[in-house]
Amino acid sequence: MAVRKLAPEELQPESFVLSPETEAFAQQQIAKYPPGRQASAVIALLGKAQEQAGGWLPRKAIEAVAARLDMPVIRVMEVATFYTMFNLEPVGKYFVQFCGTTPCVLRGAGDIKKVLERRIGDQNQITADGTFSWLEVECLGACSNAPMVQINDDYYEDLTPENFEKLLDDLAAGRPVRKGSQIGRNRSEPFEAVKTLQDPSLYDGSQIGAWRKRFEEQAQPAATGETEAAVASVPQEARAAKPGAGRAIETEAADTPAERVKKGETPINPADRKEAADPSRATTGDSHTEEGARPAPQSGKSYVATPSKPEEGSPVPVSPTTPVAGTPPSQAETRRDGSESKPDVVVDKDNKTS
Repeated sequence: MAVRKLAPEELQPESFVLSPETEAFAQQQIAKYPPGRQASAVIALLGKAQEQAGGWLPRKAIEAVAARLDMPVIRVMEVATFYTMFNLEPVGKYFVQFCGTTPCVLRGAGDIKKVLERRIGDQNQITADGTFSWLEVECLGACSNAPMVQINDDYYEDLTPENFEKLLDDLAAGRPVRKGSQIGRNRSEPFEAVKTLQDPSLYDGSQIGAWRKRFEEQAQPAATGETEAAVASVPQEARAAKPGAGRAIETEAADTPAERVKKGETPINPADRKEAADPSRATTGDSHTEEGARPAPQSGKSYVATPSKPEEGSPVPVSPTTPVAGTPPSQAETRRDGSESKPDVVVDKDNKTS
């Protein structure tokens, strides 16, 4: 946003007093807010003061609004310099705000701008007779009827260089002008070949309440008896789901403390309590200390010869190198030392071994 400054001192009036009309307007606006909240009317009063000053806000007008609302001058100055609807420099009697954004440019706004530059001059420049001045602004929200301009408080749409020239001539001569569309368009509807809302029943009110009649007709049961037949075919009792469908089958709860409490009984069965308190039914047993510990039973089995050829069923002779189960290695008759796997050595007469 560009920096907005007040007009030079040579253009500022020496004084500004709220007119009776502006004062009555101020009282009306202030009454809309609770006591002590009169500052909420600052924008409305600045707009009225701008209208009284001829379309712009002098420094003295801003100070008069601040005094009327009992506000610091700087607070009112902040509002006036922030909102672009407040003009801080003098404008012409007819202040033209020209829309130069994309929708209007696509519809020929460039030609309208050339008319302004030729008839009035540069932006913020007032004609010699004080009638016109203009300023390019952002979108004014009438894109469907582009190109357009706002002159003071009114919109003028569907402009062409020809009808805009005539509009400026009529304003300068004081003749009445047409506001809104300059080509006879009805608001923002299509200008030619209107294809919507052609049926008067869509907007003349004749269809009001028709939906209720249709609803009541649909709500009535059919005369053929199909509704009664459909209701009669519905089973009266719902069937349980099949257990095989993956759902759990409910069973009676076990005899638990919670179930007994639910039935109004004591949590612990009296018979169980009496049995637990009987010392004669206490469980007795041997001590688990070292003295009372019993040795684990030893197996009486020994190794059993297995058949060398299971298919023949002939057992293998008992090997002298196989110890009996439970015999300590040191007491075994024969120990395997690997000698049985060595070949026999034969010495011949020549002391040769083979």
